[in-house]
Amino acid sequence: MDSALRLEVIVASVRPGRFAPVVADWFLRTARADPAFEVGVLDLLTTPLPADLSETPEVEAYRQRIGAADAFVVVTSEYNHGYPASVKTALDIVKHEWRAKPVGFVGYGGLSGGLRAVEQLRQVVAELHMVSIRETVSFHEAKRKFDRDGNTADGAAIDAAGRLLRQLAWWGGALRTARASDPYPA
Repeated sequence: MDSALRLEVIVASVRPGRFAPVVADWFLRTARADPAFEVGVLDLLTTPLPADLSETPEVEAYRQRIGAADAFVVVTSEYNHGYPASVKTALDIVKHEWRAKPVGFVGYGGLSGGLRAVEQLRQVVAELHMVSIRETVSFHEAKRKFDRDGNTADGAAIDAAGRLLRQLAWWGGALRTARASDPYPA
């Protein structure tokens, strides 16, 4: 690969008192340690996207950032057996810029570890012509999995993050090359 892939990590939860920053910061440290990626963060709490999907200067800036990215990871909680509305808005407000790009997921929550939210999101990203990475990082009973410094000893999650990043790098590189040589047919 000639240059690092641009990876945007999307932090989905916007609830007051959210646990998202703990999980996202851990994953960001992990991703930033991988030389395959140049990592950015799109925290939906601080990314003003209108729920009515109208055009604004902030939406245009968001669209350009999505267009410039080579790969994505969505860090998502699970609310009522589903994903947060904020991530649906973030996906729906952009269309063509998602196409032919890989996306991975880091889920967290109670007993399900966010897996129900992730499985629903896989259906949505398929409709956007994205490639969903098979490997998923999942934190069951997430608040018990991190120490007060935001580190985890959850070996399964640590291993899954490594596999996710390797698969994301492979798909990201392959799809970046493909998009450059033959634009994705819409």
